[in-house]
Amino acid sequence: MDFIEVCKALSNDTRLNIVKWLKNPTENFPPQGGCLNEPVDLKGGVCVSSIREKAGVSQSTVSNYLDMLQRSGLLLSERHGKWTYYRRNEEVIKELAEFIGKEL
Repeated sequence: MDFIEVCKALSNDTRLNIVKWLKNPTENFPPQGGCLNEPVDLKGGVCVSSIREKAGVSQSTVSNYLDMLQRSGLLLSERHGKWTYYRRNEEVIKELAEFIGKEL
């Protein structure tokens, strides 16, 4: 984990909110996967369009935000057909919490 990159990724209210919303996707987003042809275990992932709608930003902005969060290691993505689903990377978030607890 690159602490500076994680801090940069979380330094924007919307990006921080995305990570917070994805902690409880069933509470923060509508049911996912309805557009897929067959049942798939999304592992709690949320479609980009649902994230964009909740964030109230443009498609290009949410894509940039999700890319930054993924590059920092905070999010994981999975592609199913033409849709990409994002979920939190709990291992990196745990590592971040431990780092803050021990080092700061």
